[in-house]
Amino acid sequence: MSDRHFDELATRFAEKIYGGAKGTIRLAVLQTDLAEVLPERPLRVLDIGAGLGHMALWLAERGHQVTLAEPAEPMLAGARERFAAAGQQATFILAPWQELLGQLTQPYDLVLCHAVLEWLAEPHAILPVLHQLTTPGGWLSLAFYNKDALIYRNLLKGHFRKLRKQQFAGERQSLTPQRPLDPRELALQLAHDWQVESTSGVRVFHDYMPAEFQAKAELHDLLEMELTYRRHPSFAGLGRYLHWICRPL
Repeated sequence: MSDRHFDELATRFAEKIYGGAKGTIRLAVLQTDLAEVLPERPLRVLDIGAGLGHMALWLAERGHQVTLAEPAEPMLAGARERFAAAGQQATFILAPWQELLGQLTQPYDLVLCHAVLEWLAEPHAILPVLHQLTTPGGWLSLAFYNKDALIYRNLLKGHFRKLRKQQFAGERQSLTPQRPLDPRELALQLAHDWQVESTSGVRVFHDYMPAEFQAKAELHDLLEMELTYRRHPSFAGLGRYLHWICRPL
């Protein structure tokens, strides 16, 4: 299995991920978490697997110096267009994560790695690179597809055969990640080099709502409740994604 890039699916990615409530909730949780911990001073920011640049643009608009690294040219082109439309400057690098250490000479105050690990053939191989790219007093914003949530959703749907066979990978041409992460295994991998300072669930209830209730719910209500319960001890671990803010040891 190889790393998955989105050269051929940029438009579908934009519509599926950010075309509705799911993407809005995801951005709201990530941005709220970061706003709570980042200092007022401008930071040097690296967004690895930056996609269409939603998070990078949000940070640039707050005065941070942003570098976007993305291996899929159509995605990076979309990010360039987004920045141009907003009148914001950034550095754009067309490269997979494996090439970044050879291209970047200085570490960054904040490194974003959002929805990347689950698309990698060897997710844990990127962790030492993330550590080298983060300044000693910096932050890593790590968001990943949560295997626990996928198991729970399959339980609710009665997909017991799939669970018995541990069939969790999405189809090659789908937008379902190919390798959901077990948060306990990831925590063990991180423990050597990182201190996880905060954890949030992303979409802790939205994706479990019956379709008719999703359709009737107002977006502002969904956002309020997702932000309210994103760190609830019983619900955070059910988030479709988990967002961990880490500091290097």
